[in-house]
Amino acid sequence: MNAIQYMDNFCQEIELIFETSWEVCNKIGGIYTVLSSKAKTLKSEFKDKLIFIGPDVWSETTPSPYFEESKTLLKKWKESELPDGLTVRVGRWNIPGRPIAILVKFDNMYASKDEAYGRMWELFGVDSLHAYGDYDEGCAFARASAKIIESLVSFTNTNPMNVLAHFDEWTTAIGLLTLKAEMPEIATVFTTHATSIGRSICGNGKPLYDYLDGYNGDQMARELNMEAKHSLEKAAAHYADAFTTVSDVTDTEAAQLLEKKATVVTPNGFEPNFVPGKIKYAAARKTAREKMLSVASSLTGQEYCDDTFILATSGRCEYRNKGIDMFLDAMNMLQNSNINRKILAFVLVPAWVKDKREDLSLALDAKRTERLVDPIITHTINNYNEDPIFGRIHQLHFANDSNAKVDVIYVPCYLDGKDGIFDLTYYDMLPGLDATVFASYYEPWGYTPLESIAFGVPTVTTTLAGFGRWILSEWPEASFSTCGTEVVERTDSNYSQATEEISSLLARIVNASSKECLSYRKAAMAAAQRADWENFISYYRTAYNDAAQNRKLRQDSSIHVFKM
Repeated sequence: MNAIQYMDNFCQEIELIFETSWEVCNKIGGIYTVLSSKAKTLKSEFKDKLIFIGPDVWSETTPSPYFEESKTLLKKWKESELPDGLTVRVGRWNIPGRPIAILVKFDNMYASKDEAYGRMWELFGVDSLHAYGDYDEGCAFARASAKIIESLVSFTNTNPMNVLAHFDEWTTAIGLLTLKAEMPEIATVFTTHATSIGRSICGNGKPLYDYLDGYNGDQMARELNMEAKHSLEKAAAHYADAFTTVSDVTDTEAAQLLEKKATVVTPNGFEPNFVPGKIKYAAARKTAREKMLSVASSLTGQEYCDDTFILATSGRCEYRNKGIDMFLDAMNMLQNSNINRKILAFVLVPAWVKDKREDLSLALDAKRTERLVDPIITHTINNYNEDPIFGRIHQLHFANDSNAKVDVIYVPCYLDGKDGIFDLTYYDMLPGLDATVFASYYEPWGYTPLESIAFGVPTVTTTLAGFGRWILSEWPEASFSTCGTEVVERTDSNYSQATEEISSLLARIVNASSKECLSYRKAAMAAAQRADWENFISYYRTAYNDAAQNRKLRQDSSIHVFKM
């Protein structure tokens, strides 16, 4: 069998496929959405050959709400003597497809970390000398995961040549390298969803894009004290049998900062089963709008009309990277626009939340609409003086009174259905919105705008988001009417211009007729169908097959020397 035939057949011959991530059964950010939404499509192809590995950071008193333990799955292996005294829990991930998940307790790995770091330096040139923060924790989990993969492959007498191991982000990179050294027959895939050094450059307020060609990743890592994470991520990208990124934006970034272009770009899809059907959708929209308008009324003391235009931004609390600054400034510009409806703008961004606002909770229970003190925030937070969103809303003097055209309300909690004020999940809230804005500066992909259009909510994103670039590749004349999405050009030097454009686009959709708005919603849903995992999973098959081909070439060449 030649290399090409082997590559084409590999997905059919896979006996075990592992995917390791810190966010397996551990909902933190966008990677959880990537893995949990694609699992159903992968599971339909690979059945229980597919196994996800995540960290066991839970306890009996606070169990993972996303994991259901099984007493029978992999029982004999689990009861065998696992390496390094590791312990695991085996069960199902409570997501569409319900794939097998192994949660690994990795505390035992800390004792041997110095020896492991030394070996990584000798074999792969990984410099862990200046490690700090969560580096040790990520590496302990990743090393434990590699040991678990080796153990399960050996215990089941599975041919390593028919095994693929996929590792996500720098937090699992040392697992890939460990597997490369210990069981090199296994084909490996490494995905960087955002380079650690690129995110750090942006997080430190430095311009990433205008000067990208002049940046050296190693030099910037030294300057920003990111040497360990960058070194580890770079090694994994180079030594993986297939290296993938989630967008062309990140691929360009990786090529410059990691000095490695992706083998395959694997864009993030969406699972359509998350979206309610037509009848349930109408009910969900009604419920969400009633709740949002009720909360706003109880905060501000105003009565909001049914046709109030409700929009939002959401995501992690990365004030500049996620474009929250631009969103708030665009809302401020809208105050002076010629709009024919009241706008209610929500900032759905988790912060250092303390609790629900008791005065708001009591007002909601009593169905009172009396203006509360500080009617811009729904929950109490621990750091009012340091919170950039809270501070900027006040700085822009959003009064949230009857004279304002735009009211802004900050929701600084996770919308998990039990926040005490809305008691709806984020996906429950989405159908109630009329539009969303994600004015991202640093956004490797951009799940939030994709989720938005999947739920039929028109969105505004930017050319610096991977999703925005994908939209333009599919619809060069992207607009609300063609694909439910407007893509605003954003650079390091056009902040004011981009903000004005967002404000103008929103004024246009606010003033649109109900018939036009309905057509925008339909266009959004139709566009999202192109990003279903059913379509995007082919990129992963290509990555898996490329990994198998490169592993075979490596094995045939007897390449076992690990030097950068």
